[in-house]
Amino acid sequence: MAGVLYWEDVREGMDLPSLVKRPNTQQLVKWAGASGDYYQIHYDTAFAQGTGLPGVIVHGALKNAFLGQMITDWIGEQGTLERLSCQYRGMDVPDDTLTSSGKVTRKYREGDRYLVDCEIWVENGRGEATTPGAATVALPSKG
Repeated sequence: MAGVLYWEDVREGMDLPSLVKRPNTQQLVKWAGASGDYYQIHYDTAFAQGTGLPGVIVHGALKNAFLGQMITDWIGEQGTLERLSCQYRGMDVPDDTLTSSGKVTRKYREGDRYLVDCEIWVENGRGEATTPGAATVALPSKG
């Protein structure tokens, strides 16, 4: 991270720096242990296929965590993540490239708070947005 991101440096329509991940089955097992989400569709291929899936799929909450990492990397230690939400609209598979991206949709003040709303999403390797969402951050002001 290079320096502090100030509210004055943000403009509506600007793209956020993307975060690229390539989760593998080992990461899914580690996430299952850390999160307590042991549903077999995330690590047992035969079980996942038995439910009609093509194979193991990435945890939705892990994709949400990728979005959170992308936003907090962008705002740095001086910013505050106020709100993060997403919807699971598509399944992603291990060993695919998942890119978390976003753009600023609104920049505003509420009292003495300097806020920024962002549209965010995770795209799979085919460019499909499988996990759309939104975030609001508070940033420091130069003034």
